[in-house]
Amino acid sequence: MSTLFARISMNLTRCQRNSHERKLAKPLINQNPNFTSLQFRSFISFLHQPKHNQIKSTSMGQGTPGGMNRQGSSGDRKPDGDKKEKKFEPAAPPARVGRKQRKQKGPEAAARLPTVTPHSKCRLRLLKLERIKDYLLMEEEFVANQERLKPQEEKTEEDRSKVDDLRGTPMSVGNLEELIDENHAIVSSSVGPEYYVGILSFVDKDQLEPGCAILMHNKVLSVVGLLQDDVDPMVSVMKVEKAPLESYADIGGLDAQIQEIKEAVELPLTHPELYEDIGIKPPKGVILYGEPGTGKTLLAKAVANSTSATFLRVVGSELIQKYLGDGPKLVRELFRVADDLSPSIVFIDEIDAVGTKRYDAHSGGEREIQRTMLELLNQLDGFDSRGDVKVILATNKIESLDPALLRPGRIDRKIEFPLPDIKTRRRIFQIHTSRMTLADDVNLEEFVMTKDEFSGADIKAICTEAGLLALRERRMKVTHADFKKAKDKVMFKKKEGVPEGLYM
Repeated sequence: MSTLFARISMNLTRCQRNSHERKLAKPLINQNPNFTSLQFRSFISFLHQPKHNQIKSTSMGQGTPGGMNRQGSSGDRKPDGDKKEKKFEPAAPPARVGRKQRKQKGPEAAARLPTVTPHSKCRLRLLKLERIKDYLLMEEEFVANQERLKPQEEKTEEDRSKVDDLRGTPMSVGNLEELIDENHAIVSSSVGPEYYVGILSFVDKDQLEPGCAILMHNKVLSVVGLLQDDVDPMVSVMKVEKAPLESYADIGGLDAQIQEIKEAVELPLTHPELYEDIGIKPPKGVILYGEPGTGKTLLAKAVANSTSATFLRVVGSELIQKYLGDGPKLVRELFRVADDLSPSIVFIDEIDAVGTKRYDAHSGGEREIQRTMLELLNQLDGFDSRGDVKVILATNKIESLDPALLRPGRIDRKIEFPLPDIKTRRRIFQIHTSRMTLADDVNLEEFVMTKDEFSGADIKAICTEAGLLALRERRMKVTHADFKKAKDKVMFKKKEGVPEGLYM
């Protein structure tokens, strides 16, 4: 049965192929009436040839195979007997496709890798690996440097520990008085005499100079170091960094005193050419004296507020130090810093603490105070010029000061601050009551015209006390009765008395 079905299918395939061939040959037969059976067979074999053989046959025949496009003629056709036509045989397929490769011999050919063209992902991965390689190389170099420098660091640390052992702990602070040679010097401390000591080799001898602060061994007192910052911290505190809020407008009266201090202190710093044109030297300093509470310190604050010069303020009691020589040293340091920061103003309040008259002292403390005053006299008018450094002194007892301190050349102008008169009192009351809420019955002229001796501080105390009395009674306005009570209280306190029934 299977053989029968195979034969039937072959016959059907052959019939279909024959019918297809007839359809293709029908146009040629219509164009050529002399189309023979030999030409038909040639056409059928042409259809079954491979494509490259069809192209070759077409080029040879200039058209369809077998010369079907040529007109049949007896002269062009060759006789059948001359040569028998060969049967077509298709060409053998080629053994391989592409360019023939040359054979490579030897171990180099076996180890050679083929050329690979990387893609974008491969390039990114290559860059990442190169970055990792650079990081590893840096790490390797860092580790090598650490291993190379570690012995040097250990040696430096060991040297430092030896230097610390040589210096000892704690170290004393002293002054270098004189350099004898490269390895010896004379030093002094604030608690003892002078010593001839040695200078250790690790001390920088180029920076050593007479008068500088040094570090000494606590036992043998040899020079083991140098204090770089030679500015006394007390002098740094004396510098006024923030200007006071008080101005000349806050001072009631004292117009003459304000004019004098402007001429003696401010004008030489701002317009020194005026004094040169006149042919005089500006004053070196002024002293403010008068009763307590008359505005001496207030005027100094106004000067600090109005000028752009460096303002150094110090109280006379700060110049008195415990150890021998520290007071004169502090005075020298104060004026040295003022000279470095010039133009500057040095304000010394309560100068009578160190500037009293000289007398035969019987104690070391009194002699030290007198030495401090002598150093102050030297700094005010000594061998060195003060330049743009002005001095303002203030005291309540000018009669107790030494005449050498008050002589012209050191203190060129003495400004007195008397108790306020009627006009000045009125102005002071207006200044202190300008921000207060006063009742309608308040009459300040009664207190202005009183015969009691009021200072500016007393008037301020009266206004402040009147406001406190109003707050005590939960009132937001100050009445005339509050001012009367405040005046009585302030006057009794001033006379070292307490009013009767105040605390009942």
